[in-house]
Amino acid sequence: MQVNAIISDIKKRKFSPIYLLHGEESYYIDLVSDQLEHTVLTDAQKGFDQTVLYGKDTTLVNVVNAAKRYPMMSDYQVIVIKEAQDLKWKTEEELLLKYVEHLTPTTILVLAYKYGKFDKRKKLYKAIEKVGTVVESAKLYENKVGEWVLDQFRDLGRTIHPQAAAMMADYLGTDLSKIANEIEKLVLNVSKEQEIQTTHVAQNIGISKDFNVFELQSALAKRNATKAIQIVDYFAANPKSNPLPLVLGNLGTYFTKVLKYHYLPDKSPQGASKELGVHSFFVKEYELAARNFNRRKTFDIIRFLSEYDLKSKGYLVGPFTDNGDLLRELIFKILN
Repeated sequence: MQVNAIISDIKKRKFSPIYLLHGEESYYIDLVSDQLEHTVLTDAQKGFDQTVLYGKDTTLVNVVNAAKRYPMMSDYQVIVIKEAQDLKWKTEEELLLKYVEHLTPTTILVLAYKYGKFDKRKKLYKAIEKVGTVVESAKLYENKVGEWVLDQFRDLGRTIHPQAAAMMADYLGTDLSKIANEIEKLVLNVSKEQEIQTTHVAQNIGISKDFNVFELQSALAKRNATKAIQIVDYFAANPKSNPLPLVLGNLGTYFTKVLKYHYLPDKSPQGASKELGVHSFFVKEYELAARNFNRRKTFDIIRFLSEYDLKSKGYLVGPFTDNGDLLRELIFKILN
């Protein structure tokens, strides 16, 4: 079941007696759990009928005993188990299975099982799936983050330029909770009538508009050596804001896509966008990069990136070589 549909049902007060929220990505687990905490009961009712426990501080015996109780001041009691992965599942899960087979209809039990998948082969999983709601919150791949950002703004009735969304994805990584917080900040600080641009991202998130990995990729695609060196010098002067592993990782992803573009049978904007996993807005840049770096050179660049990744870890470099020097050397090799 899609998370948006589950959230919609909760807002309509269509509740399941038990929710199993599991997976490697905590964002959706927190989203559903928080929605239930804030929706089912009023503030006055929560003091009597809402219980929040942590897996490491409780047992499934306590959870089941609590779930069997009836509400005092409302139609439901809500029990939320945060960090449910820390419960003693191996020795006590049979107790929960018996409860799931004979649910208390006025209890809403929420199991927030983070940082891993619940074993789908277990009887307990299948029993919960049959009578309750299961949400698997999967980790989002790096190449999907930009599109996720676009979708979040679209759901909020706002627009963001694809370049600005890509900038956010490049600098914020795959931590969806962190990205969601920055999206909220942008929505509050940029007027509804405006499309969110890279300048807004730079101003509100603390990313330099002109000197970032995204602009470095663009400069390299155009073989603009002057601009590329300016950006690298900025990175060298601001190493904490632009750590070399982050720069190398982004360049590796970028040139891997350039290489993939070389071999695409369908290089139309729609076909390339789908195969590369990027917004169609960026296809022209990959086309330009492919023209400026042939297949052989692109293979060489990927090899350079791997080589300098090792050097950044201290392999075959002198004791006085800093990351700025390494990056300058790398960019020189890419452009020549």
